[in-house]
Amino acid sequence: MIASMTGFGKSVYQAETKKITIEIKSLNSKGIEINVRIPSNYREKELEIRKLLSEKLVRGKVDFGLYIENTGADDSIRINKSMVLKYMEELKEISTNHQEHLLEIAMRLPESVSTAKEEIDADEWQIIIQTIDVAIKNIQTYRQSEGAALKKDIELRIENISNALNEIVELDASRKADMKVKLRKAVVELEATVDENRFEQELIYYLEKLDITEEIVRLKNHLEYFIQDLNHPESNGRKMGFISQEMGREINTIGSKANHAPMQKLVIHMKDELEKIKEQSLNVL
Repeated sequence: MIASMTGFGKSVYQAETKKITIEIKSLNSKGIEINVRIPSNYREKELEIRKLLSEKLVRGKVDFGLYIENTGADDSIRINKSMVLKYMEELKEISTNHQEHLLEIAMRLPESVSTAKEEIDADEWQIIIQTIDVAIKNIQTYRQSEGAALKKDIELRIENISNALNEIVELDASRKADMKVKLRKAVVELEATVDENRFEQELIYYLEKLDITEEIVRLKNHLEYFIQDLNHPESNGRKMGFISQEMGREINTIGSKANHAPMQKLVIHMKDELEKIKEQSLNVL
C-alpha cells in the first residue's frame, strides 16, 4: 500500500535522572534529506542516526531531534573554586561591595563554572536507539495513514479519467461520421468534380491520421497499471510519477487528434484530473 512522505513521530523515555525525547518530522522531497539536532556530546553518533533514518524512512525531507533533559542531580557541573577566589580577590581591590555581591559577580565570569564532558554510556545509547525505533514506527504509522487518504483521492481521479475515456470511445464513431459529412459538404461547396474512389481513399487516409484507437488502448493499460501499483505492497511514488507522465502523453495525443468539440471537452477534464494525480504522487513515498 502507498505511504505518504509527510509524517510526524515522537517517543519519550524517562530514565532515573534523564528524560529522553525523540521527535521526527518529514515532508516530501525527491530523495532523502536529513537534518539532525542532537546535544554536542552525542555528535559522534550522528552518522549512525543518519544511516538508521535513511534506511527506515527511504525518502523525504527529515528533521530529527534528540533532546536530553536532566531530571536528577547533575554531577557534570563543577565550580572552579581557585578561579572564583582569584576573581573575588581582584574585585575587592576595585569594589566596596559586600562579600556575597562579589561572589555573585565572580560566578558570572568566564571559567568560574565548567561542565565535564560526559562519555556516552553504552546502555544509555541502546535506550536512545530503542526510543528512536519507537519514534520511527510512529512516523511510519502516520505516513501509512496519510497514504490511505492519498490512495482514496487518487483512485477517484483514476476513475474519473476512466469514465471520461469510456465517453470518448462512445463518441468516436459519431466523430468519424461527422468528419465524413464535413468533408463531403466541403467538396459540394467547392462545386468540384471528384472521383469517388479517390475521394474514399483520401477520406480513409485522413481518418487514419486522426484515429485514436491506439492511444485509447495504451491509456487504458496505463490506468490499469497505475491501479496495480497503488495496491502493491511497497510504496513507489517515483514509478507512479513515470506512469502518470505516460498517461499524459496519450491524453495529449487524443486531444491533438480529436478535432471534435465534445471530445475536446472530455480531454480537458482528463488533463485536469491527471494534474491532481501528479500533485498527489509527489507526496507518495
